[in-house]
This record gives sequence, C-alpha cells and structure tokens, in this order.
Amino acid sequence: MRTINYFFLLFTFFTVSCDCGNKNYKQPISNSGKVVAIIDGDTYDILIDGNKKIRVRMQSIDAPEKGMPFYWVAKEYLGKLCFGKNISLVMNGKDDHNRIIAYSYLENGTELSHEMIKGGLAWHFKKYSSDTVLANLEIKARNSKIGLWLDEKPMPPWVNRSLHRQGISTKDSFNVKE
Repeated sequence: MRTINYFFLLFTFFTVSCDCGNKNYKQPISNSGKVVAIIDGDTYDILIDGNKKIRVRMQSIDAPEKGMPFYWVAKEYLGKLCFGKNISLVMNGKDDHNRIIAYSYLENGTELSHEMIKGGLAWHFKKYSSDTVLANLEIKARNSKIGLWLDEKPMPPWVNRSLHRQGISTKDSFNVKE
C-alpha cells in the first residue's frame, strides 16, 4: 500500500502544472471510491465520501459510442476491470456534460485508460492529450489488430458524434461487427 501512495504522490507532483486542456481545476485533485456503474467504455459512476455519486469520464481516451462496433465489448471490459472495486482518481477538471475528467487507478496501480487502449477498445484522444505512452499503446494495439483495430480504418467516436450532430446516420457505416 505504501508503494501505491508513493506512486500517487509522485504522479500528482509531476502533473500539478498540467491543466490538460481544461480550465476548471488549476491542479489535479485526488479522491477515491467504489465504482458502482459502467456507462460505456470510457465513463463510469463512482461513490466517494461514502455516498456521493459522481460520473467520471476517463482522461485521454475515447471509446466506441452506442451503436458502434465494440461498444458492448469496451463497456464489458471496463466493467471487468473496475466494477465494484475501489479506485483512486487524479481529477483534472470537468467536461461540458459536468463529468469529472480523471485518470483512474486500481489499488494495484493499474491505470484504466491505459488498459482500455492496450485492449484495443479505445482511441488515444490526441485532441486533449499528448501522452506518448498512450500514443504508443494505441500503435501497438493497432499493429496487433486487436479489438476495434480489426477494422483497417475504424470510425473514431468523435467523427461518429459529429455526423450525428449533423443529422447523418452512421448505422450502415461500419465494416466490422463484434
């Protein structure tokens, strides 16, 4: 346990000046709690302070949207990783939907965004992150053709959302089925 606390202190120390593209927090804030619901492959609910539920959007990744290939696989994988478990958060702000943006750590130090990328079940969200570790994990998953990378050119979720905002259906746009 001492190693994990030391890890979080180091991580927080090295990220204090990072605003991660978000102006809501001047520096990361830590908290911890139990995961009580999986919303999709990059969003979950956590109980903190005993009974306060907050929605967390995982930092630096974007997972398939509902209706996209690998949506259910990504959601189930995230659930297997963290549902019912205590996790620690390093919170970096809020998004436009009032979700907390955070890196999420299991008690053994495993960071969930990294695990989703490694499993080929999320994109590194380069628009909001220049993390080279995540970029390299995505390249490795892509080259290994695992998860959503079974498709040569999978549609990123941000493109899917943009098309939907324009009233364009993407229902028949996917080459790979789960």
